[in-house]
Amino acid sequence: MSEGLTYAAAGVDTEAGDKAVELMKDAVRRTHGPQVLGGVGGFAGLYDFSEVATYTKPLLATSTDGVGTKVAIAQALDVHDTIGFDLVGMVVDDIVVVGAKPLFMTDYIACGKVVPERIAGIVRGIAAACEVAGTALVGGETAEHPGLLGEDEYDVAGAATGVVEADRLLGPERVREGDVLIALGSSGLHSNGYSLVRAVVKHAGWELDREVEEFGRTLGEELLEPTRVYASDCLALAHDDAAQVHAFTHVTGGGLAANLARVLPAGLVGTIDRGSWDVPPVFTVVRDLGNVPRRDLENTLNLGVGMVAIVGEGGADAALARCAELGLTAWVLGTVGVLDDSVTASVGGEDLVVGTKGVHAGAVRLTGDYRN
Repeated sequence: MSEGLTYAAAGVDTEAGDKAVELMKDAVRRTHGPQVLGGVGGFAGLYDFSEVATYTKPLLATSTDGVGTKVAIAQALDVHDTIGFDLVGMVVDDIVVVGAKPLFMTDYIACGKVVPERIAGIVRGIAAACEVAGTALVGGETAEHPGLLGEDEYDVAGAATGVVEADRLLGPERVREGDVLIALGSSGLHSNGYSLVRAVVKHAGWELDREVEEFGRTLGEELLEPTRVYASDCLALAHDDAAQVHAFTHVTGGGLAANLARVLPAGLVGTIDRGSWDVPPVFTVVRDLGNVPRRDLENTLNLGVGMVAIVGEGGADAALARCAELGLTAWVLGTVGVLDDSVTASVGGEDLVVGTKGVHAGAVRLTGDYRN
């Protein structure tokens, strides 16, 4: 009589999952402060939210996201301890946009086969990024999906919760004519537009181990550069009253103009000067290698701007000074003005973005040409 079919024979190895937890648990614990109860391995993460008593009107903020096709680069290079920064950045930096402090986060990893060292590497990266953000990693899940994903394939997602005092909530309601747009430099591509980038690389026939003079390293190393996590720096900037922060926008899918328009009130327009910064080499290489039209670049990639702070006219100098103290590359990107018929009539279609992602919001116009 043949042996019965087991879970392991079906492709799921629970012992490998247990080993992965052992390898990652110390990194996860380093994100825990006294507010985290129960440690690693519970059915639910527990967070002591007694500090809510110090708030007059606390508002909870939540966000969820993934990394997208950047995971294909990590898998091809067999480097898995940086992709966690991309996940955390995509999640917590959406929360900080409204001025909320990201309190805790959970992650989810789906894979074709649990390789303990690989899973632990991913989670160690998530934990390291949570430390940078000041966010507790309170739980997660690893799911083995044999037959659905290849043995070396995986995807990652996460969710986080934050809190902000109601009277410190940031957003379009605070933005006024005369406000100044302060750009915060990105670390590279971050985690958006990789379907375009990978298509360009494939079309050009470039390999990931190719040394690229403009990068000073290999193509793969440049493409895997982790997303900058802005959360703690943005909170420091928002709490500096001299900076007069009214809103932030996180430049992710859709590019700079579309994401900025989301945090401007209807009737106002943010004017961006393309000539105010040097576009980093990774973007110009993608542009030239794929002969990518400017409109596609601007609608897909961050082009070197990872976040934008919208500050009061009298707060720009203080905001730039605070950014310098925090080690953030920052510059004046443009200003906020009134959107009227004269603006609409004078700007070409590809240079004006009005309302995006279903939001009844303001507009953004792009002027001039990039330095490079």
